[in-house]
Amino acid sequence: MASCCCPIIASFVSFLLVFPVLFSSAAGNGSTFGEEQLGLRRMKARLARVREASVKTIQSPDGDVIDCVPSHLQPAFDHPRLRGQKPEEEPAARPGNDHAMEDDDEEEVLPQTWRSSGEWCPKGTIPVRRTTEGDLLRASSVRRFGMKPRSAAARRDSTSNGHEHAVGYVSGGQFYGAKASLNVWPAQVSSPAEFSLSQIWVISGSFGNDLNTIEAGWQVSPELYGDNSPRFFTYWTSDAYQETGCYNLHCAGFVQTNGRVVIGAAITPVSAYGGRQFDITLMIWKDPKKGNWWLQLGPSGALVGYWPSSLFTHLGARGRGGADMVQFGGEAVNTRPSGSHTPTQMGSGRFPGEGYGRAAYFRNVQVVDWDNNLIPAAGLRLLADHPGCYDIAGGQGGAWGSYFYYGGPGRNVRCP
Repeated sequence: MASCCCPIIASFVSFLLVFPVLFSSAAGNGSTFGEEQLGLRRMKARLARVREASVKTIQSPDGDVIDCVPSHLQPAFDHPRLRGQKPEEEPAARPGNDHAMEDDDEEEVLPQTWRSSGEWCPKGTIPVRRTTEGDLLRASSVRRFGMKPRSAAARRDSTSNGHEHAVGYVSGGQFYGAKASLNVWPAQVSSPAEFSLSQIWVISGSFGNDLNTIEAGWQVSPELYGDNSPRFFTYWTSDAYQETGCYNLHCAGFVQTNGRVVIGAAITPVSAYGGRQFDITLMIWKDPKKGNWWLQLGPSGALVGYWPSSLFTHLGARGRGGADMVQFGGEAVNTRPSGSHTPTQMGSGRFPGEGYGRAAYFRNVQVVDWDNNLIPAAGLRLLADHPGCYDIAGGQGGAWGSYFYYGGPGRNVRCP
């Protein structure tokens, strides 16, 4: 990964030398030369604003650079519907028995590589992973940098767009949030054009151009991050991945309120095959008073931030503006290298039948009801697009409540 010690717009001369290659690649994604030029100008301006706002810079041992940006100057507030605003106060009420954690315990929210530097961002700022020239050079399109492909619709039966799923889902009602614990693995991704992720989806609208989703979990994406480390991520879209939304803080939208978690930074430690398992607990829920969707991390309840209701259509309305579906599980991209299925792994790279300590899992799968209560995800349905490649198997009871194992190795004798 390129060194990030240089200024954020450093060495764009070399970027321009390689830019024709990017344009050629972007043409395959439907972008014109002019659109890519405009995308580059906007990206440079956005990166410059973040760099200029930074009051402190932290060098992570893995090569990431973290900029400490005053919370009111973070990327979210470049959105036309959010300009001039400041982060909202934390909601007074949370679903079920979840409560805020004590500040002294906050450093245990999510162990990340950057924190081994021993440095922290000052109070009143948020840590932002710096986007580098190398990040842009890896992108297939600068205009769509930080966005999922248009073909990435969260559709459960997507079998022809290269995105393969093994998921549990609930539908047929109104849902106001979701919660689960999922273990983190160093999934092997075989091509920069592919990724592997495990996440929660909160979904509303039709699988056309008006799909709204809110997403969070961990992912391995060499194109986006430049390495194969599992990283904490967020995502949103209000138009079925067409022109709105992005990963992490790569566009205006998600408002971060936590000063000790870097969205997009590597998670460490991770689970080991036959050894210690490391999982993270995520909860996404809608504040019934203001309508914003909050992200909570860790069993003790630290808030990471929120997706403002104004970003959405179906998910944005107050009152009955809930989700039509909630989905939990894994997704992997299959580009069919050399005409056969990719060996990119989902989860641990092992099938569900191997069980605890070997397969990836989601446990204590819950949803939030109309009265802001956490309840078990009753009627959880399990679906794998291609069970010979990536599969799923569930259970119920005990300390894990509703749970499932999922994942697989990709290419194998049952998945040619």
